[in-house]
Amino acid sequence: MGKFFDTTPIYYVNDVPHIGHTYTTVAADIIARFHKLQGDDSYLLTGTDEHGAKISQAAEKHNQTPKEYADTISKEFNEAWDKLNINYSRFIRTTDEDHIKTVREFLQKMYDNDAVDKEPRLYKGLYCVGHEKFMSPEELVDGLCPDHKTAPIEYSEENYYFKLSLFQKQLEELISTDQIKIRPETRKNEILGKLKQGLEDISISRANLEWGIPLPFNPKHSIYVWIDALINYYTFGKEKGIWPTDLHLVGKDILWFHSVIWPAMLLSVGEQPPKEVFAHGFFSIGGQKMSKTIGNVIKPEELIQKYGVDGTRYVLLAAFPFGEDGDFSWELFDKLYNGNLANGLGNLIARVAKLAQDNNISEPKNDFAISEEVSQLIQNYHLNAALTYIWNQIADTDKLINLQKPWTLKGGELETALKELILHIKQIAHNLQPFMPETSEKILKQFAGEVTVQPPLFPRI
Repeated sequence: MGKFFDTTPIYYVNDVPHIGHTYTTVAADIIARFHKLQGDDSYLLTGTDEHGAKISQAAEKHNQTPKEYADTISKEFNEAWDKLNINYSRFIRTTDEDHIKTVREFLQKMYDNDAVDKEPRLYKGLYCVGHEKFMSPEELVDGLCPDHKTAPIEYSEENYYFKLSLFQKQLEELISTDQIKIRPETRKNEILGKLKQGLEDISISRANLEWGIPLPFNPKHSIYVWIDALINYYTFGKEKGIWPTDLHLVGKDILWFHSVIWPAMLLSVGEQPPKEVFAHGFFSIGGQKMSKTIGNVIKPEELIQKYGVDGTRYVLLAAFPFGEDGDFSWELFDKLYNGNLANGLGNLIARVAKLAQDNNISEPKNDFAISEEVSQLIQNYHLNAALTYIWNQIADTDKLINLQKPWTLKGGELETALKELILHIKQIAHNLQPFMPETSEKILKQFAGEVTVQPPLFPRI
């Protein structure tokens, strides 16, 4: 069996789980479930990124220690993914002892391999605490971070540097030849264009920052939060004895870290870079950027309360093509839920089950697998298109009912017509397994043996 190591980024604990996190994690779960159904050893990693100055500041505002604050937020993410039936292999935290140990070993190896300066350099620049990253004057708008509307702090201290510039040509070759595959193709072109402008060495440490992992070769410095966080994939891969990563599924704002900095770090210690990085777009709510200040952040619990677990998984991925920017709205979700789930799938199941029960029809014994068309779409991360294909199957089955008019048939003709419809439904249920596992299981159980009418799968809202 082939190894398939599927990862979604760990989430920064200075936030709460929201619809953007939910979208990425559900998509990763769908891909991992699909590969497990194909017989692959598939692993899904998620978790929380818990170090850095921003966490210290947030903890202080809440009258907590950084670890207490991280514990609280990490628990929220963990519980949210459990509620959404995310079948992760591990929920990793960057405060886990095995991760801390692996990070220190990794940085020591980078240092020993001369990929890190032997002595710190003086760095002067602008640091955005909100992003936990350095910003150039060109990135600012009227002197402010355009996302946080705050002025970066003047930053001057000695940092250790990773010699990222040494890996420019190697990275260009790996990415241009798809040895590191970046998708969608537009993202690959963006990364290559930026690479060709040249790479500069990057700071990997902060001096006098208590809430961080100490550098193994100079404990007066803490490892820069993004460097620490990236190594979580290696922590898990080392534990499982699987490497390299098959897929990083990320938002486009962190694509550079995952497609350039992280592969270079791996190359510096003699490890293979990830096979593929897929970056999805940004999300807005009703045409506005998500913001706690505006109050338009949608939490996973709100979605589950209204649409149920599988309903939430469906409306998120059916809303727009996977990989593109998207605008969420309650109106769009309601339309997708009522039109495709309540009136579409739910109505089809109810119609056929009632006819089968009334006429004592048992389901035909057949083996099924996810259809080739849906398999190909999922393997190419066309998740929205895969759902469209399945819903066309549902529409075609409805048309077949209207054409055959089984309620007018009797005897063998009726039995033949209903068994054909049941076969269509079972194929639809199998195709839905990665997307809506609970719903798929309910349908397959309902149409196993003697068919019975069950409560509606998706009541209208």
